[in-house]
Formats: sequence, C-alpha cells, structure tokens
Amino acid sequence: MLLRAEPPRYAVPISPRDDIKRLHSELEQVFNELWHGPRFTAPRRGFRPRIDVVRTEQPDELRVTVDLAGVDPGDVHIAVHERALLITGQRRRPHSECRLSYHLMEIEYGPFECRIGLPEHVDPDGTRAAYERGLLTVLLPVASAPARQERVLIQVRSAR
Repeated sequence: MLLRAEPPRYAVPISPRDDIKRLHSELEQVFNELWHGPRFTAPRRGFRPRIDVVRTEQPDELRVTVDLAGVDPGDVHIAVHERALLITGQRRRPHSECRLSYHLMEIEYGPFECRIGLPEHVDPDGTRAAYERGLLTVLLPVASAPARQERVLIQVRSAR
C-alpha cells in the first residue's frame, strides 16, 4: 500500500540557522510549560522518537529505525538532503466523544522533527522506507561519491 509522500504543510529547511530557531522555540515552550502545565504531570520534554542508525555490509547501506508507535504513516514525511535525513510528522491525540478528566499524562503528542546527520554519502534516489507495527525503517544505500544537492522526498510504504 502506497502512502502519501507529499511535502509537509510546513517547510522544514535544513540549515544551522533553522536549528537555532528550532532550539529557541523548544526552550520557550519548555519554560511556558513549567509555569502553565498541570501540577500532576512531569515536565514535558516534547515528543522525541527513539532512533537507531546502523550500517550494513550486505547490502551496503545505512538503516535508520525510528520508534513511531501511535503515529499514522500518512503523517510522516521523509527528506534526504546532502548528508542529512529529515523525518517530520505528528502523533495526534485520540479524539474522545466525552469529557475527559486526566489522572496521569505520560504519553507525548504533537509534532516531531528528527534531523539525523549521516556518517557517509548516500544515494537519495535508492532510498526506501517502510512502516510496520509502529517502527519506521529507512534504508539509505551508501554512495561512493557525494549525491546531488537537491532535497529528495521518500515515499513510506506499509509492510502489510
């Protein structure tokens, strides 16, 4: 099943200046939540998916695995640019028809952005991604020469 791979609704450039803006925004959010968050919750760190990056020899590629439990594959966007992999998306809070009274809030929802520096040059055109049982696996073939300098969007395929 082919899932949508259109660019995100919000542009996510990859540059050091954007990293500084993102960090500033995240720090602002943390300080706001310290004073305005519910008293029974732990301080929110934001939704930060866990990531593994490994290099395989046969085939010669980088394998990036991202824990995205509860994230709709249609809400995940992947881009490869130079020696960076950008994964963005959103884990949406389930909608309830009735009024809720929280007693404990540990699951984090909202938008996320994973910017992963790649240790080697990769072939963006050969990159593929699959989403199965809450795990996103991105396979990036290692290239012997630097790739072209344009951003390439990767389609996420469901393993089912």
